[in-house]
Amino acid sequence: MMSRFSLSAVVLTAASTAFCGTSALAEEPVVESQLGELVQRLEQAEARIRELEGGGSDSSTEASSVSYSRQIDESIEKRLETLESNWLSLKDTQDTFDDYFIKDGSSNTDMTVSGRIHGDYWSFPGSDSAAAGLEGGNPQDRFVWRRVRFGVKGNIRDNMEYKIEMEFADPNNTEYRDLYVGWKDLPVLQTVLVGNQKRPYGLDHINSSRYNVFMERPMIVEAMNEDARRLGIVSYGVTPDEVYNWRLGVYNGEKTQDDAGYVSDHYQLELAGRLASTPWYDDSTGGRSYFHWAVSGATAYPDGHGSGAAPNVARFRTRPEARTDNRWLNTNRIANADNYYLLGLESVLNLGPMQLVGEIEQNWMNRDRGDSDLYFWGGYAYVSYFLTGEHMPWDRQTGQLGRIKPFENFFLVDTCDDDTASGWGAWQLAARWSYADLSDDNIVGGVGESFTLGLNWYWNQNSRLQVNYINGVIDTGAANANYDIIGARFMVDF
Repeated sequence: MMSRFSLSAVVLTAASTAFCGTSALAEEPVVESQLGELVQRLEQAEARIRELEGGGSDSSTEASSVSYSRQIDESIEKRLETLESNWLSLKDTQDTFDDYFIKDGSSNTDMTVSGRIHGDYWSFPGSDSAAAGLEGGNPQDRFVWRRVRFGVKGNIRDNMEYKIEMEFADPNNTEYRDLYVGWKDLPVLQTVLVGNQKRPYGLDHINSSRYNVFMERPMIVEAMNEDARRLGIVSYGVTPDEVYNWRLGVYNGEKTQDDAGYVSDHYQLELAGRLASTPWYDDSTGGRSYFHWAVSGATAYPDGHGSGAAPNVARFRTRPEARTDNRWLNTNRIANADNYYLLGLESVLNLGPMQLVGEIEQNWMNRDRGDSDLYFWGGYAYVSYFLTGEHMPWDRQTGQLGRIKPFENFFLVDTCDDDTASGWGAWQLAARWSYADLSDDNIVGGVGESFTLGLNWYWNQNSRLQVNYINGVIDTGAANANYDIIGARFMVDF
């Protein structure tokens, strides 16, 4: 029978040979450490053998060694069986989870799902007969889905991206919103997107509806950039220090998101861009204070003669900053419009919980065939304040508002000791003045002015309640339409 010493020597010799055979893959200190561990384990095994021998004969020692070896083998086998069982259980669990998750359908791509739900209530307690004339009848209270959106976005292969977002608020008229493909990390141009995307003027339109302070956008912003998105090819960029960012592209002027596309030999193109800057941003407080400015503009060429298959895009209209059946300010389609130029100026000053925002937009339109040129303009200003101390975040890469994050989420739950626990969420007050002049020469689109008081209750960073009270007047050319409107919105996004 082989002695315990010779058994250790043989094992050590075999181990040394095995480790030496892999010396190209392991450094010498690692080998020595492993051999030391092996020697220690062998010594422990020999001690166990001596214990089993109990001072008996060599034959009993051999029998005890065989018995101990068998016990070790059985223990290892049981552990392997347990590990295999656990692995099969985890695999079944993964297969079950895979049935509940959406996965991208190709290699080297990824996908993120997003959506938003905005449910509105609107009431018109103080509208006069002139306002009823603009609406085509007494404005009716309404419960409506303002936005019901669902979409996906992601990356493709090396440096491409995509986004598809659908609007289901009107079940009888499904529309797309963002719908594009593009390239990123390009030299000079940085990011280029091709498809339906926002035109780059009007800060309140560039901001996402998920983050805007008021329920509806100012009159002049919506009038100059109705529904914002158009088919286009656009470059997006930002400087390395994030002080400047820009958007520049060519767009088709017609809103095509509710039909199959654009059909006409007259393309009605416009060149539009925006240069924005955040010259002051307080990094030490996480951006609680900052200053932003931007200048935007466009030159557009509508088909004012109506010679093409597509309708003339020279039209500017908007609702009274609330959801109504009709647009209460409306130039209708302006005949003989040859081209027009837009100029927008905007600024934002944020000081902790308080934010001041102002914007002005101007439109110079040239007409031919003897018609006079036109000038439309408007602006707005607002102040907002967080009673609970939060601030409006700012995205320096894109020059727009970011996601608001309450210090404490709203909740109300029972506790184990028959008590309740609660959180207040974030509370914000806001006031806005808004003005739009869409009347000049023989075009009477109306001159509107309104004041809005707003309350935002943020339950968490993905949901809130908005309440707005609006008092306004519109000069229709024949009379002044006075109105009071109350709106409330429950909104979530994911």
